[in-house]
Amino acid sequence: MKMNRVAILTLAAIPLVLTGCSTAASSDSASGTTLSYGLWDANQAPAYKQCAADFHKANPDITVKVEQLGWDDYWNKINTGFVSGENYDVFTSHLANFPEFMLNKQILPLDDYIKADGVDLKGYQPGLADLWKGDDGKQYGLPKDFDTIAMFYNKQLTDAAGLTADQLATLDWNPTDGGTYEKAIAHLTVDKNGVRGDEAGFDKANVATYGLWMENSGGSDGQTQWSFLAHTTGWDETNGAWGDKYNFDDPKFQSTIDWWYSLVEKGYMPSFEAQTGIGWSDQLTAGKVAMASNGSWMTGAVFGATSDTFTPAIAPTPVGPSGKRASMFNGLADNISATTKHPDQSWKWVKYLGSVECQSVVAKAAVVFPAIPAATDEAIAAFTAKGIDVSAFTTQVADGTTFLYSITDHRSDVSALVTPAMEAIMSGKAKASSLTAVNDQVNALFK
Repeated sequence: MKMNRVAILTLAAIPLVLTGCSTAASSDSASGTTLSYGLWDANQAPAYKQCAADFHKANPDITVKVEQLGWDDYWNKINTGFVSGENYDVFTSHLANFPEFMLNKQILPLDDYIKADGVDLKGYQPGLADLWKGDDGKQYGLPKDFDTIAMFYNKQLTDAAGLTADQLATLDWNPTDGGTYEKAIAHLTVDKNGVRGDEAGFDKANVATYGLWMENSGGSDGQTQWSFLAHTTGWDETNGAWGDKYNFDDPKFQSTIDWWYSLVEKGYMPSFEAQTGIGWSDQLTAGKVAMASNGSWMTGAVFGATSDTFTPAIAPTPVGPSGKRASMFNGLADNISATTKHPDQSWKWVKYLGSVECQSVVAKAAVVFPAIPAATDEAIAAFTAKGIDVSAFTTQVADGTTFLYSITDHRSDVSALVTPAMEAIMSGKAKASSLTAVNDQVNALFK
């Protein structure tokens, strides 16, 4: 979703302005109020353009100008806007940035509006609304969508390896020997002489097709990389929502990361250096890798990139030592800038974005899973109509095996400490045990 949604966000490098010209400030006119709304995902922009038009039809005195910018430009504009005092009235927010905005009082709490209008926060997928509750107990966003993690794979390569969809859907994992998950990864790895990773004579120095791709080190949350593995061991990143203690020193976590790096040592996954600057979905499409773990927001991009060497499919994450799967449950919401001159009108727009009317429009675009269950079902139907089985992403929501994105203070500082340490580990320059000292530094931030 960030950080880990960046893979799809790079598609949005060229600014696209919808329903009007670009502006970071609202305005008034004889015909009513104009609000500015920002988002980063080019694939969702058309749906939100439609929501803006529908909203204006129902509220003729309010016009919403939608601006879409690529990820880096988007956050630069928002952060600059908070400094200058001229920002979007409403903007799509991310949990990696939300704590800082909330603590700096740069966004408005919604509790009074929610109470006055009787908005039911239980009407969203369980747990999503809690993600947008500050450490002050106030609500700062209405959930608009959610994402989970699964395994994208190239069916042409798995068929050639003799691995069926049922086998891939029932893989198990443990940090000792990797379970059937590692066996599948090894068998899907092929060197330039056509020898598989689990066959005698495999040349790990000359790999033609990797069994699994590495999409960077995962930083401090490993959303698409290792979080779904570590959480099946009983590990938790922190001591709860708005916690004050991180657990990168836990042996369960460190054994997970040591195992993950062992795939590089065995030649089943590219080295950190080899994957740097290379898009995982491009490698999947080109037949250079058989499987890659990533988020549901990438479904449209992956399935839209079929080629002679690639037939896309999705499998759920493997079952771990807990006997269950695990997936981070993340999601976006919209924040109202504290700089807005029109908080009441901005709330009307935020409420509409969080309504089934708008989320149904988003659902039909088959890009993400909306946060309202009925709209989630519509999105599943829209994907199905395109011939895409997305059950690998939704099964863990139904089974209750998701865990929430960790929200704490000092997120940027935590990332600044943990990310280089993880990169050193995945580059073979350090062991996972080095995270113990880093964890001490992280936890010192809260003292």
